Amino acid sequence: MKPRHRRIAIVGAGLAALGLAALLVLNALQSNLVFFFSPSQVAAKAVPRAEAFRIGGLVEAGSVQRGSDGLTVRFVVTDLAQRVPVSYSGLLPDLFREGKGVVVAGRLLADGSFQATQVLAKHDENYMPPEAAAALEQARKSPAPLPMEAQP
Repeated sequence: MKPRHRRIAIVGAGLAALGLAALLVLNALQSNLVFFFSPSQVAAKAVPRAEAFRIGGLVEAGSVQRGSDGLTVRFVVTDLAQRVPVSYSGLLPDLFREGKGVVVAGRLLADGSFQATQVLAKHDENYMPPEAAAALEQARKSPAPLPMEAQP
């Protein structure tokens, strides 16, 4: 093989390896991507049915119900316009309280409730994820709440 052909083959192999690496990185990022939605978006069915996503809002006052096993918890996440019932099995963060901000990750069930795999509570009085704050502000500005389809 001539030196020129060898260089072209090496450059071609390098570009192919670089393309494969980029493809693997993009695939890994896509599979770990979790979208954020508000309870109003969940009620409007603007969420993926088969994929994991996050819901953010406030824990509705008086909605927390603890199971007899000590690990199962049911509560409602609201953006002050819509409500989404959430069930979670595990230890809750120390800052988890009624009336406080929360972001839950998991999947929407067929009955309209949300099965959480992770619960994140805001860490101080002044912080709320920007997406959750924007969703709450948007819900406050909306004219009238839509009826909730699934009650806990």
